[in-house]
Amino acid sequence: MAPLNVEVIVGSVREGRIGRAVADWFVEEATANPSWNVSVIDLEELSLPQDFSDSLVTEDFRTRIGRADAVVAVTSEYNHGYPAALKTAFDSVKHEWRAKPIGFVSYGGISGGVRAVEQLRQVVAELHMVSVRQCVTIHRVRKQFGHQPFDVDSIAIDAREKMIRELHWWGSGLRTLRAGDPYPG
Repeated sequence: MAPLNVEVIVGSVREGRIGRAVADWFVEEATANPSWNVSVIDLEELSLPQDFSDSLVTEDFRTRIGRADAVVAVTSEYNHGYPAALKTAFDSVKHEWRAKPIGFVSYGGISGGVRAVEQLRQVVAELHMVSVRQCVTIHRVRKQFGHQPFDVDSIAIDAREKMIRELHWWGSGLRTLRAGDPYPG
């Protein structure tokens, strides 16, 4: 079977963000899986238009999501919610999200971004995505990712491994279903 195409989306675009470091940490383990082909979409570099126009940037993003078998959203939590750039990314594409699994890697202060993830689960359900149960939460992110080498707690490491297994299971199964019987939604 061909490797799963997994897109990791870095959701924060704020100056001084730590999201890219968190995404790189996740990608390091994900790329160790020979049955995954992992790419990163950094929304800071992509600059999707706010008006959802059909630009070349939007079309490239749509194509990448269309080819993906699974998605991982790396999200911060701002004011008990998710970043606006991440919502713009979800709203910029429609049918390409459907019948695909998504996992979340969240980070923040004491909550680790769990409130952002709970809100995003509602958004992705409306897009006909399958949100895997396991998510990775990074509590006190600056303490764990503020210096090299990273000092990531064992709970986050264990959650990352579990989420990768769940995404692989869902991604493989849904890819097979989409190939044989297109999603009806």
